[in-house]
Amino acid sequence: MFHLLQVAATPIADTLHKAVTAIPAVEEKISMWDMLQKGGFIMYPLYFLLVLALFFFFERLIAIRKASKIEPNFMRIIRDNILTGNISAARSLAKNTPNPVAKMIDKGLQRIGKPIDAIEKSMENVGKLEMYNMERNLSVLSLIAGIAPMFGFLGTIVGMVQLFYGIASTGEYTLNTIAGGIYTKMVTSATGLIIGLMAYVAYNYLSTQIDKTANKMEVASAEFIDILQEPTK
Repeated sequence: MFHLLQVAATPIADTLHKAVTAIPAVEEKISMWDMLQKGGFIMYPLYFLLVLALFFFFERLIAIRKASKIEPNFMRIIRDNILTGNISAARSLAKNTPNPVAKMIDKGLQRIGKPIDAIEKSMENVGKLEMYNMERNLSVLSLIAGIAPMFGFLGTIVGMVQLFYGIASTGEYTLNTIAGGIYTKMVTSATGLIIGLMAYVAYNYLSTQIDKTANKMEVASAEFIDILQEPTK
């Protein structure tokens, strides 16, 4: 009886041994850089778009933050100088303050004595120019937000072409055959979407900061016009 059980167990043991030895060794986890390299040549324009997006975001962020810095007592000092008739001191302060609000006020000070409508028009023109300076190069982020996903989609097309070419070349539909095309398709698509999303968020964030600065400019302009209409001391 024992002999029969031993004979019956031998094929089972051999089968289990073959099954265990047939299991491939677990591969090491792929690094992020190696995964990105699987995307192929389409990744290079995506890298370029990422560098552009980061450069213009930080360049505009620094410029906008610099433009939005306004001393809390700036308009109070301007008001005191105007009401006391010390226009030269007010102009000196405005010239030495490097922000859009000060430039608008300086233009208004230069037009003192002319009709209020002319002063408002001159200040409005300066405000438009300062807004243009703050929005400069901001359209690059909007462009990147639009075309980065398109490059990712192009990578999808390239990956599908590689997939079908591999199948046509080997005549086999195996995992090894389709792996290259799948890598290209997924990596480029994901990278393009991520870069596009980053550029979109950066564009909207900077636009919000510009709107806040524009609001400060409008408030200062209205306050300046009110000061001109106050009686002098």
